[in-house]
Amino acid sequence: MGKVLTFLLVLAIVLFGLSFALLNPQPVTIDYYFGAREARLSLALVVALIIGVMLGILTASGVMLRQRSELGRLRRKNQRAHRELEELRRLPINENL
Repeated sequence: MGKVLTFLLVLAIVLFGLSFALLNPQPVTIDYYFGAREARLSLALVVALIIGVMLGILTASGVMLRQRSELGRLRRKNQRAHRELEELRRLPINENL
């Protein structure tokens, strides 16, 4: 059931994108630092979206790598604490204190 809903959502997004591209065939001039180029409005927006997604993934991957290394460090610390706790539980209790 979940795969069908995902497929329908993707299909709706693709159809929306195609209708958007058909409704906006006007050429626009894209000025960038090294020159200018004419492209269809829909193509310019898709390229901007792809660049934005790639920058977002790049930014998020840095944060995720830091969190992953922190998670590994905390897991190692937790394992050391559990080993120490097990060793302390094995020690005999001295009641002559």
